[in-house]
Amino acid sequence: MKSKYVLLLTASFLTIFCNFTFYKKTLAVYPVTLHTFPFLISIVLILLFVINLILNIIIPKPSFLLKPILIFTLIMSSMISYYTDLFGVVFDTNMVMNILSTNLKEALDLISYKLLIYMVFLGFIPAFFIFKIKIKNDSLKNELVSTGKSILLSLTIIFSLFFIFGKNYASFFRENKPLRYYTNPMYFIYSSGKYVSDLTGQKIIAFTQVGTDAIVPATDKNRELIIFVLGETARADRFSLNGYEKETNPLLKNENVASFKKMISCGTSTAVSVPCMFSNLTRKKFTNELFKHGENLLDVLAHTNDIDVLWRDNNSDSKGVAIRAKYENFQIPKNNPICDVECRDEGMLVGLQEYINKSTKKDIFIVLHQMGNHGPAYYKRYPPQFEKFKPVCLTNELDKCTNEEISNSYDNAILYTDYFLSKVIELLKQNAKEFESIMFYVSDHGESLGENGIYLHSIPYLISPIEQRNVASVLWVDDTLRSEMDLNLLQRKTETDASHDNIFHTMLGLMEIQTKSYNRDLDLLADVFLPKTASTQK
Repeated sequence: MKSKYVLLLTASFLTIFCNFTFYKKTLAVYPVTLHTFPFLISIVLILLFVINLILNIIIPKPSFLLKPILIFTLIMSSMISYYTDLFGVVFDTNMVMNILSTNLKEALDLISYKLLIYMVFLGFIPAFFIFKIKIKNDSLKNELVSTGKSILLSLTIIFSLFFIFGKNYASFFRENKPLRYYTNPMYFIYSSGKYVSDLTGQKIIAFTQVGTDAIVPATDKNRELIIFVLGETARADRFSLNGYEKETNPLLKNENVASFKKMISCGTSTAVSVPCMFSNLTRKKFTNELFKHGENLLDVLAHTNDIDVLWRDNNSDSKGVAIRAKYENFQIPKNNPICDVECRDEGMLVGLQEYINKSTKKDIFIVLHQMGNHGPAYYKRYPPQFEKFKPVCLTNELDKCTNEEISNSYDNAILYTDYFLSKVIELLKQNAKEFESIMFYVSDHGESLGENGIYLHSIPYLISPIEQRNVASVLWVDDTLRSEMDLNLLQRKTETDASHDNIFHTMLGLMEIQTKSYNRDLDLLADVFLPKTASTQK
């Protein structure tokens, strides 16, 4: 069989069997009628010949490279089909970055029997057929001519259909742009190419220092101890502190905490949100490339030479935030003594008092990066004694569970976070005589739990549902500091808009640091402290 026919056959297979979600979402916009049927057929044909066009372009000559590339494309497309069909996942550049930054433990949580079924029938079987098929060898010149004809044919059919259904496609592209995110493997190929292009095509960016003038003023006589708890995948609307009907915060409700109900994340994935919230760049200005070539909050704290900084991580890693700070990995039993099916967030508190005791003169800033509610295996995120809400989903194959079971598993993990945060507060209370003690908890992003058929997270920000952006955020301060706050104003602050853009400046404010990098307008608590105890920058 000639190579051009193998490519067309592969494109046909991908068009028919690997784009169910695209067709489903398209039919939701254009239901089948006598009027829409020809246009819908044209969409299928355009998809077929666009895939054929892409395959002809990306596969270089000679043809011995054809089989390996097609086999890889089929297997990858089968995996994309699984995550798109079952969870509504979109494979944009952020998702490509997430894939490359995912560790083995996280990857294993995403493997399921249904994924293997997808890979067998949509990946390995057609890949085996490609492997066994005999391709007629031809001269390089003839292959180039043949490829040129295939490209020309594809372009002719594509533009002809655009011309025939011009009015339909004008509205299709203008009003339904998000539909293209679900074309498989086209959008993944585009996103991968853009990701590589962004990495290799960037201009040389000078490293930017931030807050090099930072000082702890001499007028600040009290030592600060702040524990910043970096949450994982926790939605604001699943905290009973925010009005959720299930009691997911039985311990925090007994503490004097302030819950910021309208906290909005910088991104819908850990790889974006974590570096963004520690950066002085706002969401609109933030890029991972700029972040990598600049300093962040931890660097500003270090510039003072008066603050001990520690990052403890029970997640994948700090996403580059703690690259220049003291970092401890608590995902391994060697460091984390509280492990069963996985190492627990609570283990990050073991030995923390000893660390605090060793710092006899400086302020202390500690980050505890949770495993939290990382999905889809929510049932693994909490010890058995926290299985309060039942029935639960005991698998990472969410399609095998009801939405009630998924919701209960997720809520049980929130319940464990409630317990963990209460233990953090307990530790801080023990140090309240020596320090001004503060806990600030903020989740990196939210999670879809079946709303509108969407699960997990990482949907492109512009079309992401609010469940993936409205994150849980809780503040606790010791009794002494609490007595120095305008509690009515604080309560009003918890009801107003807030975002990850506020984190950098709010932390500088709480640490009472003076620096030109501080923006009072972005400090959530700038006006909350009463004048008699306000720092020199407040």
